[in-house]
Amino acid sequence: MTSRTDLTDDAGPSDEVVGEDFGDAVFADVRWSGRRFVGCRFTDADLRGLVTDRCEFTECDFTGADMGDSRHRGTALRACVFTRTTLSGSTFTSCSLLGSQFTDCRWRPVTITDSDLSLTSLGRADLRRTDLGGLRMREANLASTDLREASLRGADLAGARLSGTRLEGADLREAVVDGSALLGARVEGARVDVTLAISFARAHGLVVDMDGHA
Repeated sequence: MTSRTDLTDDAGPSDEVVGEDFGDAVFADVRWSGRRFVGCRFTDADLRGLVTDRCEFTECDFTGADMGDSRHRGTALRACVFTRTTLSGSTFTSCSLLGSQFTDCRWRPVTITDSDLSLTSLGRADLRRTDLGGLRMREANLASTDLREASLRGADLAGARLSGTRLEGADLREAVVDGSALLGARVEGARVDVTLAISFARAHGLVVDMDGHA
């Protein structure tokens, strides 16, 4: 069995840790590589400055944890729960957050690049002015999420829930998104390309004459 002491070093990969309670543990500035956690609790844990490389967290609970200034590369956080979690200053590079749920989290500033947020629940998250360009966010829940002036350029938003989403001033150029999904969003001043503009117009019932003939 892996103990809290075993996790405070950088000894490299370990056996899979299942169902352990690391609540209130202090793993600040620790480096983990290749570690795997399933169904573990990190509630109210101090994970500030944590560095993970190719780690896996499946169905873990990070409620109340402080993950500020943490850095993650090639790490998977699948179907995890983040409630009132501090993520400000954190960096996710080539990570998967597939199916994870974020509620009342402190995000900004956060850096997310080349990552998969499909099926992730980010409802009501404050991600203003955040660069989410090129991310995979298929079927993500972005209902009432604040994305004002955020970059979603080239992001894959196919099937994403955008009801009440604030997209004023956001960059949606080259993004994959159904124009009809934007009907319930606030899009004043958002930047779009011709393809999305046409899709949005058609979703509003307009007939787009591409030939310009009467």
